[in-house]
Formats: sequence, structure tokens, C-alpha cells
Amino acid sequence: MFKASTIMKRQPGMAVEAFQNYWLNEHAAYAGKLPGLRRYMQSHALLQGYRKGDLPCDGLSEMWFDTRQDWENALASQAGQAMLADLHAFTKPDALIVMPIETHVVVDGAIPNGAVKNIELVNCRPGMDLDDFRAYWKNVHGPLASGITAIRRYEQDHLARAEYDGAKQPPLDGLAITWFDSTASMKQGATTPVYAETRADEANFLPDGHLPFIITTEHEIVPLVHA
Repeated sequence: MFKASTIMKRQPGMAVEAFQNYWLNEHAAYAGKLPGLRRYMQSHALLQGYRKGDLPCDGLSEMWFDTRQDWENALASQAGQAMLADLHAFTKPDALIVMPIETHVVVDGAIPNGAVKNIELVNCRPGMDLDDFRAYWKNVHGPLASGITAIRRYEQDHLARAEYDGAKQPPLDGLAITWFDSTASMKQGATTPVYAETRADEANFLPDGHLPFIITTEHEIVPLVHA
């Protein structure tokens, strides 16, 4: 199954609560009408995350289709055009990042009720070969991070390889997504030796400094629909 993810950013000056309310209760109706849509999730940043200022983004939209062509056809449809037009009502369109995704499941666990979802915005270390980066992230760093026992599920969403065929460099190379029982559980996991080892390993394939991230709650708008 094909997945398309969109990094969401609210309009300048718009309250976070208003953004989340519109996205969930108004825009979702447009997106839910897309032909061929198999599943649709919204992940909203926790409000407490804004206590120290704005976040790198406000949420993540995830849509699943049978194929990439089905996704492209859906966006080109009348329902798709209406959905895209509605984005102007609550987002900053030029700040949205649309990402066709290749998902690699590292920890294939069930997502608990009330879980929090950590979303990290991932880029390749400057000067590193892209294929080497992707292989290292998947085959070395992923298994290392899977040892953090607080993680309930862990997915690496690599930007689809075809997105690098153009002249313009994509703004992101992927997303690291982990689910935890709670923010307290996530904080506890960050005190373990394997977490420290995992963070130290980031210097081998990521830019210097911690990755931008948001902590979210999920809203399943369209549950998985089988063809």
C-alpha cells in the first residue's frame, strides 16, 4: 500500500486550537471524500508542546492508497481539488511538505489506546551519500533504537526514492515515528543507556544537533478500508 504524508503548518497568526479544530472538524470532511482513499490519519501536536514557543510544524497528515497513481488521481479529481483549495483556509500552503513515503517497520508493536506519537523530521548528514544514509538509518540505527523498551511501535518513513529525480533537493529525507504509552513513558525511556547510545549514533548519519520533532496524538479519520 502507498502512503503520502504531509507536514502541516498553520496560518500565521492562527491559534493552535483553532487550527486543530478546523483540521479535524472541517477539513477532514474534504479529505475523506477522496476516491480510492484507504486510510487517513491526523496527528496533532500536543498543546503543552507550545509552552516554550512555536514548533517546527503543527501536525502530520497521512493518507494511504493502493498505489501512487491512485493518490495522484485522487488529487486531480474534483474532490481532490476541493480539498487542496480548502488548505488555504487554515494552513500556510508554501510551508506544507508533501512526502510520498516508503515505510520500514522497525518495531512492529500494537499502538496502545491513548498513546503519544513522536515524529522526528529527518535529513541526511551533509556530504553523506544518500543511499549510504538510507541503508545506515534502516540497517544500523533502526535496530539500535529498537532496544529502547519504552517504544511500542517504531516506523521509519523514507522519502520515496523517485522524489530525488528532479533538480530541486527535497526539504526532508524522511520521518522517524515512534509511539509510547505516554509522555512520561517517553521521558523514562530517554534516561536509559540504550537511548544514550542511540542518540550518540546519530552523528554517524544525521546533521549535527538534535532532530526537529513534535509529540502528537493521533486521530483516525478514515479507518483502514480494504479494496
